[in-house]
Amino acid sequence: MKLVLLSGGSGKRLWPLSNDARSKQFLKVLQNREGEPESMVQRVWGQIRAAGLEQETYIATSKSQVDMISSQLGERAAVVVEPERRDTFPAIALAAAYLYSVAGASLKETIVVMPVDPYVEAEFFDKLKELEGVLNRSQAELALIGVQPSSPSENYGYIVPDSASGDEAAHEGMGAIDGCCNGYKVHHFKEKPCKAEAEALLEQSALWNCGVFAFKLDYMINLLITLGLPIHYDEMLKQYSRMPQISFDYQVVEQAASIVVLPYAGSWRDLGTWEMLTGEMKRQVVGRGIVTEDAKGTCLINELDIPVTVLGASDLIVAASPDGILVSSKEQSYRIKEVLKGTEHRPMYEERRWGSYKVIDYVKYSEGNEVLTKRIRMKQGCNLSYQYHQKRNEVWTIIAGSGELILGGVYSQVSAGDVVKIPAGMLHSIRALSPLEIIEVQSGTELIEEDIYRLCLVWSDILEYCR
Repeated sequence: MKLVLLSGGSGKRLWPLSNDARSKQFLKVLQNREGEPESMVQRVWGQIRAAGLEQETYIATSKSQVDMISSQLGERAAVVVEPERRDTFPAIALAAAYLYSVAGASLKETIVVMPVDPYVEAEFFDKLKELEGVLNRSQAELALIGVQPSSPSENYGYIVPDSASGDEAAHEGMGAIDGCCNGYKVHHFKEKPCKAEAEALLEQSALWNCGVFAFKLDYMINLLITLGLPIHYDEMLKQYSRMPQISFDYQVVEQAASIVVLPYAGSWRDLGTWEMLTGEMKRQVVGRGIVTEDAKGTCLINELDIPVTVLGASDLIVAASPDGILVSSKEQSYRIKEVLKGTEHRPMYEERRWGSYKVIDYVKYSEGNEVLTKRIRMKQGCNLSYQYHQKRNEVWTIIAGSGELILGGVYSQVSAGDVVKIPAGMLHSIRALSPLEIIEVQSGTELIEEDIYRLCLVWSDILEYCR
């Protein structure tokens, strides 16, 4: 069995902490057993390791999330990177092509696909392992996991099993698979219903659709051949822009001839809104700030360097980051994605493989010149790529730690108090000999992350290039 984790998201539902570069799964607002901050993806990866699935797991993601995954999981995670964002069908197709033509997986291999960020307990991953047996016994094209609902929720889609018929299907009113006591044929799906519809669905033994499904690799490869799409990874990368921009549900699930579902009775939650996420947070205050005792149910998450105080206001979400400040009732916090529609701006905080940066000031002058100031934190032993920019100059002020610098092919060492001037077009890189902090001031006509031209990533390669 191979496990594919889908890591995507535009970062709107948990704004201002999440953004296009840091989706909800990377927010370190949960706590691990030692009481340390932990993100959803770190929590899930720990559970995957405990279940013995780490070596069989691949993360399908976009270019913008690769550094974040590397920063939080290290180099242990195998990553399949989309050349551009499209949708879940092309992302899963790319992962299947990688497993088939690069990883050398058998066409009879069971592929399980799931989101990267469910909030579940360890037994959920034991249930995942059962999908292979259900798929083999049923001979279905797809096998899904459906969560037994705890309430008639309007927030989730539903999987409706076949209605009971005969003794074989007597268990909980669902049509059982021949010779399989714990899997059921799927009759149809229902997108997020109203409350009355959800109550009626529960009477039909409907299950929450948690976005987990399995198929044999040859099913996906044969589908790609039928659609006239590449089945080899390198060729699919070249043709990725012509892949249909459509979800896996619409392209595959709704067209499948036979689908079965495996019920899961354990705890499962999608922490996709502030109300759901704060319900699992063990601390009322994260970051600098105070929430008074009479502010019942209020949660404060503050990533800024200035304190925030909440007095006597209950059941609020107060979230502050370099991207903005949100003050919302918990009940209405789901509206943030709709409210922010059409208000795109660059991420003001990002985690990278070498550390992180925070934008602390940005000015665009009437004559067109821009000035942007960042605070960069680099982890010991990590380095920036050997790179240059065409549209901006940079000035670095080293404020803490020490490092080794290569500027225009010349090697030197730097430490706190040193200032480095980097004109447009000048090749440069820096490696942290100890935890390193830099204030970077960019000035130019267009200050965008795309104005980075990388020659080498690894420090030893950079040194060799300069020689």
